[in-house]
Amino acid sequence: MMQTEIRQNSIKAWFLAARPKTLTGAAVPVMMGLSLAWASLHSQPSTLDPRPSTLVFIPAILCILFAFLMQIDANFVNDYFDWKKGTDDEHRLGPRRACAQGWVTPKAMLIAIGLTTAAACITGLPLILYGGVMMLWVGLACVVGCFLYTLLLSYIGLGDILVLLFFGLVPVCTTFYLQTGTITLEVLVASLACGLVIDTLLIVNNYRDRDNDRRVGKRTLVVLIGEQATEYLYFGLGLAAFLLGLIFLFKGQYLSFSLPFIYLILHASTYRQMVEIKHGKALNNVLAVNARNMLLYGLLFSLGVILDTLV
Repeated sequence: MMQTEIRQNSIKAWFLAARPKTLTGAAVPVMMGLSLAWASLHSQPSTLDPRPSTLVFIPAILCILFAFLMQIDANFVNDYFDWKKGTDDEHRLGPRRACAQGWVTPKAMLIAIGLTTAAACITGLPLILYGGVMMLWVGLACVVGCFLYTLLLSYIGLGDILVLLFFGLVPVCTTFYLQTGTITLEVLVASLACGLVIDTLLIVNNYRDRDNDRRVGKRTLVVLIGEQATEYLYFGLGLAAFLLGLIFLFKGQYLSFSLPFIYLILHASTYRQMVEIKHGKALNNVLAVNARNMLLYGLLFSLGVILDTLV
C-alpha cells in the first residue's frame, strides 16, 4: 500500500530514506560527551587555564550536525548497497527501504550519498580549528567507517565493532576533547558504555532479520552465534553498560551511576519481550522500544553527570 502512496524521489520518499528515527543514535553520544565536558569544565575551574569555563557553542553544534549528517549518509549507503546486493527483498521483515521499494531511484541515491558525504565533511572541517589536524583523521575514519559497514563488515559479523567505535568511543571522546583538550578514563568508560547501549539496537535489528540474512549469505554476528547466544548477548550489553558506570560511583558521582538503573529495568523488560516474540514483524515493536531505551539512557546519564556537578 505504501508504495502507491509515495511519489518517486518526493520529499516524503527522501524523508523515509533518511530514517529520522535513527538520529537518536547520533545524538546520544554527542549529548553524553557534552555533559561530561560541561561537568569537567565546571568542577575544576582554574584561573591559569585560558580555556573557557563553559561549553564552546560552535564546536558543540558542529559535532551534532556532523553526527546527524553521517548517520543519514550511512542510511543512504546502507539503502543503496543492500538493494544492489539483493539483501532488501520481499522477505525483509523490517521497514521497507527506499531503493528496494522504488521510492528513490538508484541514480538519485548515489547522488545523495555524494552530497551528504560532502556536506558532512564541510561541516566537520572547521573542527580542525578547535581540535587540531587530528580532527581531519577522525573525520576521515568516520567517512570510511560509514561505507565499510555496509560494503563489508556487516556481512562478516564485524558490524558491532564499528558501532562500538563510531557510536561510542569516537563521538563521545571527540566531543569531550574538543571542549576540554583532554580525555579522561571516565570519558573512555562512558564512551564504551554508550557504544554498548547503541549496539543493542543493531542486535535487535539483526535478530529480527536473522533468517533472511542467513538465506542471502549475510553473516551478521547474530547469524554466526545463533539465536539463544544472541538473546544472552543482548541482555548482557545493557547490563555491562550499566555496570561500567561503577567508575562514577567509586568517584562519589552517585547520580551518574544510579539514574541509568532506570534504563536497565526497561532494558530487561525489552529483553523479555524480544525472547517471547522471537520471530516476525512484531520484533519491529521491540526495535522501537529499544530506540526509546537508548535515548533514555543518554538523557539519564547526562542528567546524572550534570546534577552530580551541581550538588
